[in-house]
Amino acid sequence: MRAETIGAIIRTFVDGVVVLNEKYEIIWYDIIDNFSLKVTTGIPISTIFDFEDLDFSNNETTFITTNGSHFSIEVKLFPAVHHAIFLCIKELTHTMNESEDRLFCLEKIIDSLDEGVMMSNQEGKIVLYNHAQEKMEGLNSQDIIGKHLWSAYNYNPQYSEHKHTFKTGKPIFSRYRAHSTVNGVPKYVNYSTFPIQKDGKTIAVFSVSTNESKLKERLHQTIEIKRQADSLHKEKVNSKNGTFFMFKDIKGKSLALKDLIHEAQNVALHNADTLIVGETGTGKELFAQSMHNHSPRAEQPFVAINCAAIPENLLESTLFGTVKGAFTGATDQIGLFEYAQNGTLFLDEINSMPMTLQAKLMRVLQERIVRRVGSNEVTPVNCTVISASNEDPEILIEEGKMRLDLFYRIAHTSLHIPPLRERTEDVHYYINYFLQTYQKKLNKRVPKFSEALQTTLLHYQWPGNTRELEHLIENIVIRVSETDEAIDVEHLPTYMQRKLFAGRENVHAEQQETNKRPLKQIFTNSKKNFIEMTLNQANWNVSQAAKNLGITRQSLQYHIRKHGLKKPSK
Repeated sequence: MRAETIGAIIRTFVDGVVVLNEKYEIIWYDIIDNFSLKVTTGIPISTIFDFEDLDFSNNETTFITTNGSHFSIEVKLFPAVHHAIFLCIKELTHTMNESEDRLFCLEKIIDSLDEGVMMSNQEGKIVLYNHAQEKMEGLNSQDIIGKHLWSAYNYNPQYSEHKHTFKTGKPIFSRYRAHSTVNGVPKYVNYSTFPIQKDGKTIAVFSVSTNESKLKERLHQTIEIKRQADSLHKEKVNSKNGTFFMFKDIKGKSLALKDLIHEAQNVALHNADTLIVGETGTGKELFAQSMHNHSPRAEQPFVAINCAAIPENLLESTLFGTVKGAFTGATDQIGLFEYAQNGTLFLDEINSMPMTLQAKLMRVLQERIVRRVGSNEVTPVNCTVISASNEDPEILIEEGKMRLDLFYRIAHTSLHIPPLRERTEDVHYYINYFLQTYQKKLNKRVPKFSEALQTTLLHYQWPGNTRELEHLIENIVIRVSETDEAIDVEHLPTYMQRKLFAGRENVHAEQQETNKRPLKQIFTNSKKNFIEMTLNQANWNVSQAAKNLGITRQSLQYHIRKHGLKKPSK
């Protein structure tokens, strides 16, 4: 039959072909095996498909739903085959009917993306982790899928951004952080986190991380070009905007410091609110000013305030401004948020800010508007906010000294400046650098340091960090005589000699027997044992152990992973 031949040809392109006679009865058909409807010859087509508006006299396509299945039906008329109507049928739901097939296809698509994708459920367990995310973070999806986020990444559940987004239903945009560390190297990614909502209820949370490997290469090239341009055309720092330092003024040779500078330069280009964490004397404002001068806001004002230096009753009016009559003696005065305009506001020692004022600051950062004390009018906040803390935010939150919601607002991006005692290379560098600086400044030449003094300074804890070392070297240059053969321990100021002596007295009993090398014994061969002993004494309370060691919680976690230390099972 000529109709059968034509139908067989057409059948290769669709799921089924049905041929009707002039009474619209089925006289021949050819369909796939798993077709959802039963088709037989000799029955009217209306018993299978319920349609009235289909015109069998013209070539046209109609979409029909029958018994929950969707079909595309195209009428074809061939002049060579008289009194025969061809229906070319394609079952639309057949191509994607099974939910498992849909899920499989979607996972394949997600796995082929260049952007990293990670999703967690309402319990905080990782349920999706694509190949791009593996490459960015150096992890294996098989090792972390099914784990809680805080277990996979080893952090306190209280600080889980996914948990926070699941609870609030609000996305978190443009964060730049390292959640994983491979061989001691943090893997930084730029990511945003979003809730997935169904029927008004959050059912999952996912993060999309940007693959910035090529972008970073270009960015580092741009940074290097900018550095060269700065050295050629900006011999003097731009003090017109209220700053005195740029990245070229940050001295040091340790890899940790160089990596931190590159990270700060990347962050500066994005104008993101940033929290700088570092002990006293590590150079937090130096970094803040350098970031401002490296950012697109460099020509705008840089306004700094030390939150610990201003009484609570004045700090609010200083930040937000006042209107005349708000309180006794109040005048119309703009606050620092308004004064900073499109520039940068630097809030130093924000950990000293009272809790009541933290709530008001959080509101300003969230809504990006400021209301002067005593006024009902609001003013937009256009400045970037860089905050600094000389204490670990996690410990502050645990002790109730910092609001968790404020932390999320000020720490879109965080920079952690490692203390000087963890950068031995920089200690040696700074000794020589400050010696040259103050000999030139004071127009005085001094002899070299003895090996005993250099060893002592290299293994001193430096609680005041770079600032303490600079002041010590300046003191030595002033005190020492040019006729001395060498600068030795006896030339140190009395207060420093007492500190060093006290340090020896506090070393553990077995190390007191080897008085000659008390600190070196701790921080060289027995470093792993000393850290493990401190953790055990603190019952593996990481925050307390870090405090006892005099390092940050993040640094202690790094050493725990580096030495493979594990909490003993009970």
